[in-house]
Amino acid sequence: MALSGVENLARMPELKKKLMWTFLLLAFYRVGIHVPVPGVDTAALVEFFASVQNTLFGMFDMFSGGGLRNLSIFALGIMPYISASIIIQLLQVVSPDLKRIAKEEGAAGRKKLTQWTRYLTVLITVLQGFGIAVGLESMTSPTGAPVVLTAGWGFRLITILTLTAGTVLIMWIGEQITAKGVGNGISLIIFSGIVAGLPGAVLKSVNLISAGELSIFMGLVILALMPIVLGAIVFMERGQRRIPIHYAKRQMGRKMFGGQTTHLPLRINTAGVIPPIFASSLLMFPATIGSFAPGNEMLQQVTSWFAPTTILYNVLFVALVLFFCFFYTAIIFDPKDIAENLKNSGGFIPGIRPGGKTREYIDKVLSRITLWGAFYIAAVCVLPMMLISWANVPFYFGGTSLLIVVGVAMDFMSQVESHMISRQYEGLMNKSRIKGRQ
Repeated sequence: MALSGVENLARMPELKKKLMWTFLLLAFYRVGIHVPVPGVDTAALVEFFASVQNTLFGMFDMFSGGGLRNLSIFALGIMPYISASIIIQLLQVVSPDLKRIAKEEGAAGRKKLTQWTRYLTVLITVLQGFGIAVGLESMTSPTGAPVVLTAGWGFRLITILTLTAGTVLIMWIGEQITAKGVGNGISLIIFSGIVAGLPGAVLKSVNLISAGELSIFMGLVILALMPIVLGAIVFMERGQRRIPIHYAKRQMGRKMFGGQTTHLPLRINTAGVIPPIFASSLLMFPATIGSFAPGNEMLQQVTSWFAPTTILYNVLFVALVLFFCFFYTAIIFDPKDIAENLKNSGGFIPGIRPGGKTREYIDKVLSRITLWGAFYIAAVCVLPMMLISWANVPFYFGGTSLLIVVGVAMDFMSQVESHMISRQYEGLMNKSRIKGRQ
């Protein structure tokens, strides 16, 4: 009988311990979100962020789980680490030495690249911390209150040290969750930050309905739309094209190896959430620059063209998502390596010659499904813009945040199920050994 349900956790102390370790570390992270950096007027900062929700500040605040709005010790969140990881991945494409380290040195090479990623994370955090400290000194709330109480190098150094220590601590928390808990620690940290903002968004929607600013009919439509969108995302995230792979029989000594049939799974959304993050970052630059110069009419006019509810913004967004989907898929998935590995191991695609023809076939199939995956990501991310523009919905139902939440939740549940199935398999093996001894 298959193990399922929460009641079975009592029978699996290892899984229970992993889950407790995961939730305790995430709880510690959420507590740190509310610890502010010294020398900042938190109330004035919250007012400032309320006026720049559709800029890069708003997006970074979402990924930091609200830490940037309060300028907490975890204000930068895990974004510097993600940026460093992406930079290292891009460098592997242009640098033969890094590519050789990643492929030929195995676990030692991956450990070395991880260490370099940490160093680069610290460097990025120091630079971002300095930029934030200098920027905060010139910021004022809409009411004219200064954000920084006492400007100067003392405040800048304290801010840099605090934000750097906070980011390094988050990086450590993520690695500990991955090593001793369940799921990917970095993804779960982002997940917890996004989910923490959902109750406030729902409460805001209820208040708008009560005040008559959002109709009850539209509220019911959104409520009915939620499971449809969630179901579509789950379906597409699980969707894959399976290319059949056959292995020729090989005789080594007196034993025969090979002859089995398997498949090569190609995901519809190979690039994940990187394309919408990159696309949003580029398109939010005009609004971010405009927030620093509210008196410049020309700059404000250009900024209005790139508002998330405009047609220009959405057309450019779809085009950038298409570009980054193909670009990032080409970085993380190389058909040439797959074709060479299949050829060296005696594998082949039925009807396709090994080597160059196999590479061309895999590349052709991957390009087709990546196109559909890019349209799917663009549709999910454009949906909240349409709801905000047409229905006055107060929060982003959909978009990058929803893709992250669904993807991380699916990965977390699959790992929990794997632990449960593994435990059940071990129990069956122990029973068979006991019977065999009798």
